[in-house]
Amino acid sequence: MIPSSAPRHPYFAAGDPPRVLAHRGLVTAEAASAGVVDNSFAAVAEAHAVGLAYVESDCHLTADGVVVLFHDDDLARVTGDPRRIAEVRLHELEEVMSDHGGLVTLEQALEAFPDTRFNLDVKAEAAADPVGRLVAAQAHRVLLTSFSEERRRRALDAAMTAGASVRPATSPGSATVARLVAAVATGVAPVARRVLRGLDALQIPERQGPVRVLTPRLLRIAHAVGVEVHVWTVNDRDDMMRLLEMGVDGLVTDRGDIALELVNGR
Repeated sequence: MIPSSAPRHPYFAAGDPPRVLAHRGLVTAEAASAGVVDNSFAAVAEAHAVGLAYVESDCHLTADGVVVLFHDDDLARVTGDPRRIAEVRLHELEEVMSDHGGLVTLEQALEAFPDTRFNLDVKAEAAADPVGRLVAAQAHRVLLTSFSEERRRRALDAAMTAGASVRPATSPGSATVARLVAAVATGVAPVARRVLRGLDALQIPERQGPVRVLTPRLLRIAHAVGVEVHVWTVNDRDDMMRLLEMGVDGLVTDRGDIALELVNGR
């Protein structure tokens, strides 16, 4: 448990942990059968409709420079179209996505869901600066992250340069997580605490291949310095319960409806 005296970013003001972060929104079985896909407007709207305060999503940039919520760098998986997002203009992407829940740009998401907290993974290098600029006025309800530390830092810097009154919350990239796991595994707590400096959340998988990322020791160290630990992507009900009992602060899940039920029933 994080000490009550630890400073907390306003991103977390929607309530106390544990939190449920809707992974790419929420797509029910019924919606999926109708063609709705993840990261669509319909998926974000469904997450909002069932009461999920946090939506995890991904950012790419279209050929005409618009930031859109999209995970893959191409359209193949969700629409069967082989083109890359960076090669498609906004109006073309809107047409392609019209039968799949509707395209949503980052600007539209922030405007249409003013009470939702967005957890944004900057997927494309070219999207880093535009994402930062777009979220600057809403930095109190945005967490920025990326597997790339360079992209993450660029997005944060862009938000501050654009006039954000508070730095967006942030979670580290892969290289930082690797350093942290190594420090925790070797028992060098001071190094682990230094690695966590400047972070608000630690968003990690429970395991990465043969390596156990989440451990009780890591959880204790993160909590001691006021950093929340969110685990992705957890879709099994028993795994959700086990992780909640372990003391994690958030579940990133495709089944936000189930996770919310479990959290509210605690």
